[in-house]
Amino acid sequence: MESKIAKALRLKYQPVAILWSNKKPNNALQFKEGKQGCVMWMFARAAKGQTAVFDRKTYGCLGGGTGLGFGNLLKKFLGGIEGFCYFLSIGYEKWENGKKLIAELHNEKMIHGERYIKSPELVRKFLEQLPIIDIPKKYVIFKPLSKVAKDEEPVVVVFVANPHQLSALIFLANYARENIDNVFAPMGAGCHQIGIFAYREAKSKNPRAIIGLTDLDARLNVRKQLGDNIFTFAVPYKMFEEMESNVKGSFLEIGTWTKLAEVL
Repeated sequence: MESKIAKALRLKYQPVAILWSNKKPNNALQFKEGKQGCVMWMFARAAKGQTAVFDRKTYGCLGGGTGLGFGNLLKKFLGGIEGFCYFLSIGYEKWENGKKLIAELHNEKMIHGERYIKSPELVRKFLEQLPIIDIPKKYVIFKPLSKVAKDEEPVVVVFVANPHQLSALIFLANYARENIDNVFAPMGAGCHQIGIFAYREAKSKNPRAIIGLTDLDARLNVRKQLGDNIFTFAVPYKMFEEMESNVKGSFLEIGTWTKLAEVL
């Protein structure tokens, strides 16, 4: 499957299709069962041409499995949901129950907290707003869009874009819509932004696109593979088709964009 958008934007990396399936692709990258890893590492590999697959035993980390759509795996976090709330905020050292667990911790972030949200109570509010689902298929597949077969339909297509390209994607997402809020940037992990947030939009009558890779840890994890100057732009497949149909005759063919594109 080829993309007019990718060609017009002169993307450095391939758009990544996210598919749900009960069939495991051959020769796909996959975490070993129980092995820790970042879903965004696999995303970066897909953007560079490889296929990756995940299931309910090979999702890299609990947050990653949740972001991929394998249910609320954060319940399995050390100390349960409450433990996660302290991890994302002020750390186990400031949690009475957590102090008993510190001996088991080998992660400074867990002890002192990631400090991404001010308090454990606000982390609970954050979790209440995550569109957590358990998808009805066995596998989640990351595949370069060019390798998607005619009989396959992605749930989401994710672009890897620099600031110029991201700006163009935002314009294109709004190009043929009556409203002007067809793109949003929710707080969450990098895998949440390309996964469960986009899955929720895919169910909508008028889906929105999601700006991602605003997760600092995800940025750190992919900088060696993709560089620093990029974001993700996740588009539910129905919206992707709409945007593809709007390339011809749009701003991507003339004027300001063509001048910006000269340096890409």
